[in-house]
Amino acid sequence: MKLHVLHTLVAVIRHGSIAAAAPEVHLTPSAVGLQIRQLEAYFGQPLFDRSARAVRPTPLALQVAATVEDTLQALEQLRARTGERALSGTVRLGIIETAQVTLLPQAVLALRRAVPGLVVQCSRGVSQHLLQELKAGRLDAAVLVRPERGGSSRLHWTPLLTESFVLVAPQHARGRSVRELLSVHEWIRLDRSATGGRIAAAYVASVLPDKREFLELPGTDAIVAMVSAGVGVSVIPELRDDLRRAYPVRELPLGRRGPTRQIVLVCRAREAEDRRVQALRQAFQSATAQARRTDPGDA
Repeated sequence: MKLHVLHTLVAVIRHGSIAAAAPEVHLTPSAVGLQIRQLEAYFGQPLFDRSARAVRPTPLALQVAATVEDTLQALEQLRARTGERALSGTVRLGIIETAQVTLLPQAVLALRRAVPGLVVQCSRGVSQHLLQELKAGRLDAAVLVRPERGGSSRLHWTPLLTESFVLVAPQHARGRSVRELLSVHEWIRLDRSATGGRIAAAYVASVLPDKREFLELPGTDAIVAMVSAGVGVSVIPELRDDLRRAYPVRELPLGRRGPTRQIVLVCRAREAEDRRVQALRQAFQSATAQARRTDPGDA
């Protein structure tokens, strides 16, 4: 039996819900449910009464939790005392282009402060390619856009940012609404091989089913430059402040039903407790928190 399964049991008892416990243990609710069933198979009897709306722990579950909780805490403290600064080696990170600019610099600074002996080996790619590299064992972790269908439960997903999509148009473009601007102007399409590109294209198709792209580009920076020059309009993730300053464009929100994308850090589930991956996760969570504090749009 693995220690993280016992962590999951304690979290479910504490929260009174599988769904509420899932974020704490960085798993999907279905993965939490699977771990609980594995524990029940191990003990040969139910650990929760599922007849009520909220799961209720059985006396055995409470006894198991009471037995292991202090031990788990003591083990965590012992591991912490070994010293984060003793951690060394290389961690292989895949990252999408936009996160290289928005999150990677602060994450690297946080890593350098916390674990100066850890070397980060970065490679860039689109989300789908990075996922394939991760599953093949050629990456230890990746920062990417979570797939539209949620992603495999064999992977460990840590949410970082949720970004809304917007329509960008030349500053003096004719048209007031998103539909009108898309109708009147050429559509510059975000790379269809990227998850964000497919999300954007699905939105355009929902507004104007017969709209065809005039140009397809692999990066948002290039698209914003084209839009600013008057080439056309595009649907892309919300702009970074440096792009807003560099390129004068109109930026129109897509409303409450507009698409979003979730930027996550993902690793193989069996390596979620690897100390190198944990250090990487904590660094990106720190970078995300800093990005939110400095973004006036999140105020």
